Amino acid sequence: MAIKNRNVTVDGERAMTMGQFRAWMKTIDGDKDGKISKDELSDAVRGNGGWFAGWKAKRGVGSADSNGNGFVDETEIGNLVEFAQKHLGIKII
Repeated sequence: MAIKNRNVTVDGERAMTMGQFRAWMKTIDGDKDGKISKDELSDAVRGNGGWFAGWKAKRGVGSADSNGNGFVDETEIGNLVEFAQKHLGIKII
């Protein structure tokens, strides 16, 4: 799923608040289990026009997954901010 927040830009990047980012992360949860998998994040990267989506998603989930279960849950979504800013062109304001 591509990022739908295209109204606000900062230095050429899409900008959103942390609340908007959390809400967007919930929309990429395809199976609605409350966790973001590598495949779901890969689809989001690909939908946003990103290259190497599988590789980036593996790195993103790996860096955000603090409990090592292979998923990013509600408590770990904040850990994805750095990944999103670097690889998805999102600026958290």
